[in-house]
Amino acid sequence: MSTAGPTPEEVDDPVAYFLQDVAYHGKSDRTRDAYERVLRRFERFLADADRNPAGTETTLAGATHRDCMAWVHEIRGDVAESTVATYASYLHRFYAYMTQVGAFDANPMTLVVEEMDETIDTDPARRDVPLPDMRRFVADITHPLERAVVVTLLKTGMRVGELCNFDRRDLHLSSVPLDDEAAAVRPQIAERPDSIYVAAEPARGAVVNGEERTASNKRKRATVVPVDDELRRVLGRWLAIRPDTPSQANPLFTSTSGDWGQRLTPDMVHHAVETHARDRGWYRTGGGAAVNVTPHYFRHFFTTHLRDRTGDRGVVKYLRGDVAQDVIDTYTHNWGDRVRETYESNVYQLLADDA
Repeated sequence: MSTAGPTPEEVDDPVAYFLQDVAYHGKSDRTRDAYERVLRRFERFLADADRNPAGTETTLAGATHRDCMAWVHEIRGDVAESTVATYASYLHRFYAYMTQVGAFDANPMTLVVEEMDETIDTDPARRDVPLPDMRRFVADITHPLERAVVVTLLKTGMRVGELCNFDRRDLHLSSVPLDDEAAAVRPQIAERPDSIYVAAEPARGAVVNGEERTASNKRKRATVVPVDDELRRVLGRWLAIRPDTPSQANPLFTSTSGDWGQRLTPDMVHHAVETHARDRGWYRTGGGAAVNVTPHYFRHFFTTHLRDRTGDRGVVKYLRGDVAQDVIDTYTHNWGDRVRETYESNVYQLLADDA
């Protein structure tokens, strides 16, 4: 992040300034909206002399650690403890950034975070969904697109933005002939049938494969993920009915509703998953990460189950996109075969035999 920035007097609306920089850094609309909700709530708290400790209207730049502590105490009565920690982390990041660019003099949240009872946990304890229950969840999803999306997330551990950036060229299925012009694949997987290529470079606002992207990939390096029999079957069924798309990038997952043929967005995926999760009692408004099953929960499910089954953190971290090339080099020169063998021997089964 840049260390050059405006003086405090030059920032009329600190929240808007911060959100603009968040957008420049490629964060999704959903992330920016979450930051704005929390920061505006704190801003209103500071402006209310009857609520804040100073007893007078206070600006974001003038907030003290006591103001922050009082706000954290106030929201504890409204939201779950895990949500309190999330809100505090948003405020902490806001102040850290504004201090770093020179717009604010200090970060009053530093002391607050140290004093809080709960830790700001980026991977909080989550709902424990047993594998049989997850199988029943998948079985209830009958729409080919929604089933393909959910099974892909569960079988690969990819992020929702990575799924939305998925182009047809990133998938090589052995059941689809490579001489089909529409099914041309990347050279990295041309000789690796039944593979998915998850790129590292797509970022929100960047033009990739001829299309401006609305989501970012966050991988440390590109990753080749195996496709097992179940995922190949589900993706094959989706490809058989996938709408034509106007995009020259040929996105793999496209809308079958009002935005017919357009690339799926993270909001569309979240909405679909939330709808099915609510039907099973796995999602409630305000429930937070500890309660709700979301697209990101599937990444947690994938990581936990595959790590427990393989005992190989290196392979699992590679599949998640969390390791760089030098880490891979410490394992084996024949990395791709090792990943596929480990994955196919241990990945869980999600579907009934409906071939």
